[in-house]
Amino acid sequence: MSDSLVESAELRLSPTNADLPAWKNTISGVAALLLAILFFASGAWKLTDPFQWAHALTEFKVPSAFALPFTLALGIGETLSAVLVLVPRFRRWGSWLIALMLVAFMLYVGANYGALAGKDCSCFPLVKRTIGPAFFLGDAVMLLMAMVTGWWARPAENIRAALVIVGAVVVFAGVSFGVNATRLSGLKAPESITVDGQPFSLQQGEIFLFFYDPECMHCDAAARRMAKLNWKSTRVIAIPTHDNQFAAAFLHDTGLKAGTSFDLQLLRSTFQFVDPPYGVALEGGRQKAVVASFEENEPAATLRRLGFVE
Repeated sequence: MSDSLVESAELRLSPTNADLPAWKNTISGVAALLLAILFFASGAWKLTDPFQWAHALTEFKVPSAFALPFTLALGIGETLSAVLVLVPRFRRWGSWLIALMLVAFMLYVGANYGALAGKDCSCFPLVKRTIGPAFFLGDAVMLLMAMVTGWWARPAENIRAALVIVGAVVVFAGVSFGVNATRLSGLKAPESITVDGQPFSLQQGEIFLFFYDPECMHCDAAARRMAKLNWKSTRVIAIPTHDNQFAAAFLHDTGLKAGTSFDLQLLRSTFQFVDPPYGVALEGGRQKAVVASFEENEPAATLRRLGFVE
């Protein structure tokens, strides 16, 4: 039998361990399947939308400089573990990797519980969770499933074939990142919007669109930092995501000199994001960059690199 046929046979989803009772094989297989579905969905979601996830991670106190690399690493780890746990020959490796990620995440959330309590933690599509006691219970159940799967799995082997899977996941992550980076560069803005009650063209000059929630303290702090920047000829347009009646008070209190537009739906149909604060730098009607993180030296670093501020 050729090497390729041998490797193909090794990857078949056959029973994990013929020496185990049938009920243990069944429980292990079902747990492995459920974990694979959850972690593949979570990992693939991060890899196919890394910039939005990087923005979300800054809300979890991840420094902005590390948010994107951590998103990619986490997406690769979750996707890889999901594939490994499905394959009986690699199931033990996959289950231990899942257990390691779950323990690390629970420890991190526990250490920062005071700041993170109540925050949305919907890591898995269609599963809505917030940080609270139920979060730890849910992760503990998944940890137990991973441990049972690992204990009742056959000894892992054939690291060469496993490395092939690692390479495939990394390539997928790289291609996905490239597609997203291209998509986020050069988007054409709408021809015009209404700013302070007057038509305003988005097709000329340097413009920074700032999406904010008037009642968000994070947005407030970001606006106060931006108010101290030298914007040169850049025009700043502030767009509230709700509670439009508080827009004028928000700009007055933060000191940010900006025009106000209420054309949220028109702009959001082009520049899609999850939660504010969020910024889009336009030049000549085209998107030059997005600012999804407003921590530490952002957005000043990105804006200086683009020449939008001094």
